[in-house]
Amino acid sequence: MRAAPPIPTYWSRCSLDSETSETSRIAPGPSGTSGASGTSGASGTSATEPVALGGHRFQAEPAALYRELRREHGAVAPVLLDGDVPAWLVLGYRELHQVTGDPVLFSRDSDLWSQWPRIPDDWPLLPMIGRKQPSILYTVGERHRDRAAMISDALEAVDAFELRGHAEKFADELIDAICAKGETDIVADYATLLPVRVLATLYGFAEEQGPGLVTALNDMINGRENALAGQRHLATSMARLVADRAARPADDVVSRMLADGSGFTYEEITQDLMVMMAAGHQPTADWIGNSLRLMLTDERFAASLFGGRHSVAEAMNEVLWEDTPTQNVAGRWASRDTQLGGRRISAGDLLLLGLQAANSDPQVRVDGSALTGGNSAHFSFGHGEHRCPFPAREVAEVIARTGIEVILDRLPDLDLAVPADSLTRRPSPWLRGLTELPVRFTPRHALGGSTL
Repeated sequence: MRAAPPIPTYWSRCSLDSETSETSRIAPGPSGTSGASGTSGASGTSATEPVALGGHRFQAEPAALYRELRREHGAVAPVLLDGDVPAWLVLGYRELHQVTGDPVLFSRDSDLWSQWPRIPDDWPLLPMIGRKQPSILYTVGERHRDRAAMISDALEAVDAFELRGHAEKFADELIDAICAKGETDIVADYATLLPVRVLATLYGFAEEQGPGLVTALNDMINGRENALAGQRHLATSMARLVADRAARPADDVVSRMLADGSGFTYEEITQDLMVMMAAGHQPTADWIGNSLRLMLTDERFAASLFGGRHSVAEAMNEVLWEDTPTQNVAGRWASRDTQLGGRRISAGDLLLLGLQAANSDPQVRVDGSALTGGNSAHFSFGHGEHRCPFPAREVAEVIARTGIEVILDRLPDLDLAVPADSLTRRPSPWLRGLTELPVRFTPRHALGGSTL
């Protein structure tokens, strides 16, 4: 086994030394009749109009779009979800810190949403904005803290060397399947396969269930026409695994959660496992793909292609600031009328967490071209009571870093096979990942002994 490097911590509590910027007037939005007054908006419309959360610009140039939204609408922008459902997108770093740091005023309880009467049963965003789902995402207060502790304890019991061993084993197997070809698509053939294979092993799934879980998770997270079918497949698979482990416990995450003494039902545990799998797979796959893209296209990280392990960690942290896999998160619901970033927020309004927009807020990123180094005060893992549990972040980081290091070890002359500006992203405003990452390299023997 390769020597395991120290696991860096990519999170710290954010300290705010200055006051939130003042706005000259308070403007209504999703629950009112208009947005902020002004001239032309980010999409060529009046700044009084909300912006559709989706489309080509969220896919192709989100950074520029977030800048325009911030310039035209301020730190909190009115947006429209599928079916012209209104919501707020929180763009400001300080405003996002305020929302995530106050779970009473900005609740995770989706029953508060004022828009439920107009949401159809087949709304494609239901897997992401669920109602009465008994998962940790929509639990509040002491019950939420108990569930977070159960999940953290189950993941913390995963041995770090065993975790890295699983990641290395599956990474080597995936590379063995492509190394003799001299070319591959890292996204399809590697990055989107590695995290779920590791997680499935940690949770107790049979290895052959991995491909079906990958498809279901991608469909569910993209929030398009196959989202509900993907959610059903994941729910059925998880329910079967929970029932099996209840009858036959093993040394895995599911069995440890079932053994917790907090009194959670099988359904609650199944829902939490679905959240854990969704949050642990695709963002980690995109972390691998986005980091390798950066290392293959940015000369500042060229050393990593020749064994510079420190620059791998730097590139991964840079991605969390500049190209974070989780761009926007749904969400929080206002428990009463309030104000945020110069906006009137009505009770029952939905607030979407603009993680990437907040990371690039010019009030905290004065020089956006400078490398972030070891600065980990980004929002990529959330903040506050509903942030990603620390053991879950460690698992994701070990999988991602191991995946990057192993492929660079095995294919040291890895190079991009297409012009960098031809790379495209998946059509999702929620997660930012590449549709493909074509590369070429010198063909090599597989570790399993096969020939070229």
